[in-house]
Amino acid sequence: MGPDASGDELYWDPIASVEAMFPFDENRLRPTPEHVFLGNWEDRNWRNVPGPFYGAMTDSCWVGRIYAPRHFLYGDDNDGDSEFLYRQPRDSDDLTAVLRGMQADPFSGWARDGDVHWTPALVREWWGNRNRLLEWIAEKQRHWIYGDEAEREAVSGLLDYRAYIDADLANDLRLYLYFLDNGNGPLPGVRLPDV
Repeated sequence: MGPDASGDELYWDPIASVEAMFPFDENRLRPTPEHVFLGNWEDRNWRNVPGPFYGAMTDSCWVGRIYAPRHFLYGDDNDGDSEFLYRQPRDSDDLTAVLRGMQADPFSGWARDGDVHWTPALVREWWGNRNRLLEWIAEKQRHWIYGDEAEREAVSGLLDYRAYIDADLANDLRLYLYFLDNGNGPLPGVRLPDV
């Protein structure tokens, strides 16, 4: 999660920018945030990375990666591979791409209230269970590598998610933990909480 527009804070809070980003296309069936964000916390896909956005009872049409391939994946819930977010948006360009992918969901199963539900304890619990996620990634990769064109393309997302878990995700979660504890992002040099 990169710096905000001012270059000061190390965590960029995308929620303040959501309303200004709509509508992308007034002729779409879901032209406003109220039409897109109907997902419920209780229905969220456990694979979503902690943060403000999450997929909950999304479609299984596999459209998210068309708009934001470094953010969306699909995962084995509700008798289909529903969409989830494996990387939160880090800047306004990411947010635009992610919101376009969310707007394409015919079930309107996305939510933007993760900051209300995630607690430092839940973030740490999610991170502590990452081996379950890594096992799922490995299993899905073995299955999708021999699948149809869309499945083979999604393998690149699995590999990206795995690389993100191995490299930058822990630090991004530390920034998010700071944000949850303080209501704003940390400045450079501030000690971050452990994940």
